[in-house]
Amino acid sequence: MNRKIIVAPSLLSADFSKLGADCDRMEKAGSGMFHFDVMDGMFVPNISFGIPVLKSLNKYTDVPMDVHLMIEEPHRYIKQFADAGADYITIHVEAESDVPGTLDLIKECGAVPSISVKPGTPAEAVFPYLDKVGMVLVMSVEPGFGGQSFMPVSLPKIKALREEADRRGLELDIEVDGGIDRETAKLVIEAGANVLVAGSALFGSDDPAGFISHVKSLA
Repeated sequence: MNRKIIVAPSLLSADFSKLGADCDRMEKAGSGMFHFDVMDGMFVPNISFGIPVLKSLNKYTDVPMDVHLMIEEPHRYIKQFADAGADYITIHVEAESDVPGTLDLIKECGAVPSISVKPGTPAEAVFPYLDKVGMVLVMSVEPGFGGQSFMPVSLPKIKALREEADRRGLELDIEVDGGIDRETAKLVIEAGANVLVAGSALFGSDDPAGFISHVKSLA
């Protein structure tokens, strides 16, 4: 089955002094959504940005916002992120949260529920929730910092998730985040992914449109 390939720039790699201009550049290059990493310094050892930045960007662009909550107790913040403009909200299966209840809350707030697994977590950990989500995010690096190298351990997990989704007849988006470039993009698409998060490969490129076009052609 041919699935629409979406390239999502990771805003963690943008120049924060000109965030609006960087988003405009990526939108013109053909981005299908923006990946918005939220870190609390507890679930991951880093702190990024939050609700005020998302709210400001949502006024600036109509590109869907893919909000990845790398935070403890994500259920406490679902409504605020949805109200600020999140179109997709991803929680981690490893976070301290009532997973099914939080996914239901995301849907109630009008966003697409999504769930993520770290590199050390098996794909099967999210199988019980596949009927509740529109997307699964497979981390191909340890969450918390940009610029890491792709971890091949993610490939069999992507394949297992796609096979399980197909077996159930689910129209599931499978997203991959971490170390995505022209070479690894081909690997994850072949494994079954269709949403690719890219940071330095886009924001560090003089031709982001060429990168996005190349990735889409891999389908």
